[in-house]
Amino acid sequence: MRWKTAEYTGWGRVLKATGDMARPERVSALKSLWADSKGPAIGNRRSYGDVCLNDKGRAIDMTRLNRMVAFDPLTGILEAEAGITLGEITQVFATKGWIPHVVPGTGFVTLGGAIANDVHGKNHHGAGSFGQYVNRINLLGANGKTRIVTPGDTPDLFKATIGGLGQTGVILSAEIQLKPCASAIMDVRENRAEGLDEFLAMLDRSTATYCVGWIDATAKGSTLGRGILEEAEIRDHTVQAKLSRAKSVPRDAPSFAMSAPLVRLFNALYYRRVPQDGRRLDRPMQDFFFPLDRIHNVNRLYGKNGFHQFQCVLPDATAREGLAEMLRAISKAGLASPLAVIKKMGPGRAGFMSFPMQGYTLAVDFQNRPRAAGLIADLEEITLKSGGRIYLAKDALTRADSIAEMYDELPDFTRVVNAADPKGVFLTDMVRRLKLRKIKP
Repeated sequence: MRWKTAEYTGWGRVLKATGDMARPERVSALKSLWADSKGPAIGNRRSYGDVCLNDKGRAIDMTRLNRMVAFDPLTGILEAEAGITLGEITQVFATKGWIPHVVPGTGFVTLGGAIANDVHGKNHHGAGSFGQYVNRINLLGANGKTRIVTPGDTPDLFKATIGGLGQTGVILSAEIQLKPCASAIMDVRENRAEGLDEFLAMLDRSTATYCVGWIDATAKGSTLGRGILEEAEIRDHTVQAKLSRAKSVPRDAPSFAMSAPLVRLFNALYYRRVPQDGRRLDRPMQDFFFPLDRIHNVNRLYGKNGFHQFQCVLPDATAREGLAEMLRAISKAGLASPLAVIKKMGPGRAGFMSFPMQGYTLAVDFQNRPRAAGLIADLEEITLKSGGRIYLAKDALTRADSIAEMYDELPDFTRVVNAADPKGVFLTDMVRRLKLRKIKP
């Protein structure tokens, strides 16, 4: 197996890295490689900023290590290699009556990436984060030795690995608990929210297993925070629904595609697609969980300069004022894309650096324009003032001191990770930028 020099990016395509990359197909090949040269592991690079970048260094692409190792149909326990995607797991096992407890907004996230970022989904308010359903991890350490990491036997190392951005070692495989499902069809109810107060009240009242809101980030005045709430349950096996046809964005869109007038027009039409009294429909599970995966290379819609996604979570006590202030700033700037999401979150999290907290999360895409960095800095300040935190899987711009204030378990993370990797083998651009480990390789 050879190292090949490549330029690569995260999903946002703003930050780039150039370095040597290897793509082992077998664990034995990876271990052979490890004896000669080391580096952090990366997956499908669906994180938006520099989580997966190691500029001027080496990185190991894990996407060919994507095999299912074992599955128990009685318990729903699956063991799989780190490079398999959650979409593949969902597609294979939904027809067998099992799905992951938690999936994020894209099925292209690898199992290793889901663990390293402790991803959350449309059911976080009830189910918590992905890492809470990981039973054990097969981890290759900086010293070249593998070990089994579990929440019971190695609790600190487990909590530093879940949501730990790949800093404790290379995740080779993991055993996860799946949950029973009646079918691969979702019973979805859509309702309009005319403003932020109504939206938050609807989120609070919802008893649905899956609940997510699209929010019009261009709305102002009395319509500030308007949007569409989707509530869903898994249907019984007798219902049929057709999977939408896959499409592709063949090239980078022109810069005006995300201009403020076009986004406002799209959002107004999208809001009105749902009748005023709401509607119910059946949707294939993959269309509901992963709505943009049927559009390949959808990130090209933001143009050749890429885009940023800002995602924060604000606690219940400050969320109403904080979200309103954010939405006013976003609307005034005129930089938002049509993709903006709001969700209710519960307390569930599995790692020292896991993102979730009890409250509300807002995620908004911004085309990479000169004014975007300033707007995101303002949103960062509102997050800090509100006692919230920013999702590292989406970040490319946050300051190191802000992250230290947002994540109160950072000292525990740093202690455990530096003991596991004292020479900084697994350092990445994000970890260096945010000074999460405070060491030099």
